[in-house]
Amino acid sequence: MANHSSATAQEHTPHVNRTTRTNTIINALKERAQSVLNDETLDPESRAILRHALERNDPWLAEMLRRADVTPDASREKIEALAEIICRAGEESATALLVLMGILQNSTEPKALANTAKHFAFTRCGELNVNGMVDAQIAVLESELFAGESVR
Repeated sequence: MANHSSATAQEHTPHVNRTTRTNTIINALKERAQSVLNDETLDPESRAILRHALERNDPWLAEMLRRADVTPDASREKIEALAEIICRAGEESATALLVLMGILQNSTEPKALANTAKHFAFTRCGELNVNGMVDAQIAVLESELFAGESVR
């Protein structure tokens, strides 16, 4: 085979702008995380999770920060109050569920609010499960749900 002397090998140099921009974004993200950690209006549990994510350079840190920003205390309190009513399974739980669904539907950040409700509900269920009460309730609800139906 013939060698083509007109072609010259080019040296590969890293893309300096990309590296610099990435470092700038990472630094800004870390600064934002630090400012959120210093904000004492954020609950201690959320701050602990963010601190851990920051220390481990978690790739989900940006998403966690976004969610921490979109759930103001007033909304959080309202979501937790509605979740509490729903967890009690009283007469007003259906109404509370309807209100919660309306809040989620009209929210600009429904996922963040839904995660807040889910987190609170799981925490509350854990508290209720001290004596296996949740397991007993689940068994009763399951038997009522599938009563008269053949489940394989």
